[in-house]
Amino acid sequence: MRGALLLVLLVGCAHPAPPEVGVASWYGKELRGNPTASGEPFRPARRTAAHPSLPFGTVVRVTRVDTGDVVRVRINDRGPFVAGRIVDLSRKAARRLGMIDDGVATVAIDVVGCRASAPAAACDAPEAAPR
Repeated sequence: MRGALLLVLLVGCAHPAPPEVGVASWYGKELRGNPTASGEPFRPARRTAAHPSLPFGTVVRVTRVDTGDVVRVRINDRGPFVAGRIVDLSRKAARRLGMIDDGVATVAIDVVGCRASAPAAACDAPEAAPR
């Protein structure tokens, strides 16, 4: 019993994983209404994003490295499909980071949680656990 308690305490004290750092891009109204990989329609006026592997419903904090601007988004799509990019943001999220005109920006991504109500959410998958 003591061993199990110690194990639980040690697991709870694990250090958070470092953020994923790379290039973000955005996509907007040209895809409005099209189904995302999660099955929900794409809405550029919502704070959502595409990521290659995070489970749908995962909530991430995206921080623009050069300005410190931050936005939280929910993963509901797959992508980006351009080498060197780590996330595709909705227009609303990109606007919050001030990257509409540039089209791309270097960002850091931290997993912060899940939205249980997200369609096709797989937030209970081990890789979606908050870091």
